[in-house]
Amino acid sequence: MPVERAAAAATSPTAGGDLPVEKLGLVIPTFREAGNIGVVLDGVRASLEPTGICYEILVVDDDSRDGTAEMVAAIAAIDPRVRLLVRQGRRGLSGAIQHGWRHSDATILGVMDADLQHPPGLLPEMLRAMAAGSDLVIGSRYAPGSRVGRWNPVRRLASAAAVWLTRPLQRRGMRVRDPLSGYFLVRRGIIEEMRFVERGFKLLLEILVRAPIGKTAEIPFEFGRRRSGASKATVRVAAEYAGLLARLYAALLVRG
Repeated sequence: MPVERAAAAATSPTAGGDLPVEKLGLVIPTFREAGNIGVVLDGVRASLEPTGICYEILVVDDDSRDGTAEMVAAIAAIDPRVRLLVRQGRRGLSGAIQHGWRHSDATILGVMDADLQHPPGLLPEMLRAMAAGSDLVIGSRYAPGSRVGRWNPVRRLASAAAVWLTRPLQRRGMRVRDPLSGYFLVRRGIIEEMRFVERGFKLLLEILVRAPIGKTAEIPFEFGRRRSGASKATVRVAAEYAGLLARLYAALLVRG
């Protein structure tokens, strides 16, 4: 995951008392999220502004053509910490995340959804966990104190099964409760030289399995409800997840 600009360096132990001074590069992938992205960006900026941390928000839009890019561009025009990157002819959440990270010089890399299901107010607590020495901090739907909202029984069962399938892949002593979360922060140095699958929706799992992580933390949150737009959970997404599991299990067997 080489950066396309020089990496930012820390200059003092913490900022705002207990927050890291390293720059945060937060990627928000979008595809037809015009009804949500303005609210999400306002929430993220409102949450990060009081912390004093250096940050940038990179919205990676997969050529939505629904007004998403125009809304982000308007906000970026008045706040240079918001940046718009439009990908054309490509799809896939993991690829969009990696595209954004490559265009940031931040030493702390993050991702969150644009559909309001990930609360921006959790970011300061996640950053404090990074300052406390974690290499990877996960906004967790399954850590004690979390809630998944109004999921129907079928969705609950499917989610539980998907998580259960990851357990043999995770290293003992490093297992987390929500390895499929789409809301997390990671230190750039942990993944700098790694190459990940471009297509798919579960980049966190690949990081957990392949990256040399020393310490993780899970921060519970209440999984919100989408305000507008359509869910990205489709049969294709399920197939891509199955493909990722197959590749990771095959690599595990090769390692013995």
